[in-house]
Amino acid sequence: MATSTKTTRPTYACADCGWTTGKWVGRCGECQAWGTVDVAAPARGGRTQATAVTTPAVPITHVQVESARSVTSGIGELDRVLGGGVVPGGVLLLAGEPGVGKSTLLLEVAARWARAGRRTLYVTGEESAAQVRLRAERTGALDDNLFLAAETDLGAVLTHVETVKPGLLIVDSVQTIGSADVDGVPGGVTQVREVASAVIQRAKRDAVATLLVGHVTKDGTVAGPRVLEHLVDVVLQFEGDRASRLRLLRAVKNRFGPVDEVGCFDLVDDGIVEVPDPTGLFVSRHDQPVSGTCVTVTMEGRRPLLAEVQALSVASTTPSPRRTSSGLDSSRVAMILAVLTKHCGLTNLGQLDVYTASVGGARLIEPSVDLAVAIATFSAALEVVAPADLVAIGEVGLAGEVRKVSNLAARLREAERIGFRRAIVPAGSEGLDSFTGSIAITPVHTIAEAVLSLGAARAGT
Repeated sequence: MATSTKTTRPTYACADCGWTTGKWVGRCGECQAWGTVDVAAPARGGRTQATAVTTPAVPITHVQVESARSVTSGIGELDRVLGGGVVPGGVLLLAGEPGVGKSTLLLEVAARWARAGRRTLYVTGEESAAQVRLRAERTGALDDNLFLAAETDLGAVLTHVETVKPGLLIVDSVQTIGSADVDGVPGGVTQVREVASAVIQRAKRDAVATLLVGHVTKDGTVAGPRVLEHLVDVVLQFEGDRASRLRLLRAVKNRFGPVDEVGCFDLVDDGIVEVPDPTGLFVSRHDQPVSGTCVTVTMEGRRPLLAEVQALSVASTTPSPRRTSSGLDSSRVAMILAVLTKHCGLTNLGQLDVYTASVGGARLIEPSVDLAVAIATFSAALEVVAPADLVAIGEVGLAGEVRKVSNLAARLREAERIGFRRAIVPAGSEGLDSFTGSIAITPVHTIAEAVLSLGAARAGT
């Protein structure tokens, strides 16, 4: 008599939200994420039994923390974002657009770590060893303590770690490494999860500071399963406009420090350099006073940065005047133009083409730049030249009011340090009464008061 065998059908689950289905689909039916549905591990029968522990539980006050103290990476701007430096056993994920300079930055980190007499292992899965050597020669990143390996197999990478015994491991990138023990192609959900788990486990066991390079999708998020960001200790985003040399490093997740710090770098021909004071990149100097310009102070994380807003208005030759913005939020600029028309009497704006832009390719999306945009546009429309030593900080509302902004004292201190002597700010702002700087402050309640004070400030020059 033939014995029938029951076939168990596989179950598929989403790596992001855990949604399950009986058949494979390309898009999760719960969170709508693409490429996150994969075969779920079959449930094992029975209950998990108690086993021997690796280390006994101790009171938290008895845990030794010396081995987890951060170590400087040699790059001050990176240490600023990380909260002091890299942590032995910590795993960092660096993501960014192609060509933004991720590999160049990490090669510089590896070189400076090696120059301090500590071993570094740089594993490249995207380039050959000769290509990385050529880039290292160009950027001056050669050192005998920097070991280089071109591998795409996870087992080989772990063997290199065992052999070299580095203090710093760099994997460029995690999507190019694959494991022969797991199904799927490198970069797939299952492969990325397996590679990341194995590398993180080895980093924690041997106290190896590990930096992973991650790809991003077309919408700027980290490619691969969301669990990758949960597994690592730090997630950094490397940003930059292709038309600008400035690069910004932001912390999206940081278990060892704050997430509101920003590091600034300059991508040059022979590598990447730190920019500890990037204010000069966003402010232009004019030999003669010109209309249509105003300087503001925006916050990038905890760092105040001065940025210049420029506006140009010309008679329109079309029935519908143009409204063009570069580096600014076009919807907020349109709102500010409407406020100027309603509350400041600029009724001729409807017959003018208005162009607004930020200097140096800065992306100014913080509401605190509204007042500078309004003053620059008012100056351009009426040919009123704003004082060269004036900064304007404040959010503009639809009713014409100027609203308070955060960290006003820090912004004013930065403006005073650069050499500005006057400021137009929202009235009643926190910390304004206790500010002890020498900069002359003009508090305003409305946008109409701001443009009137602009004329008074000009008359006092």
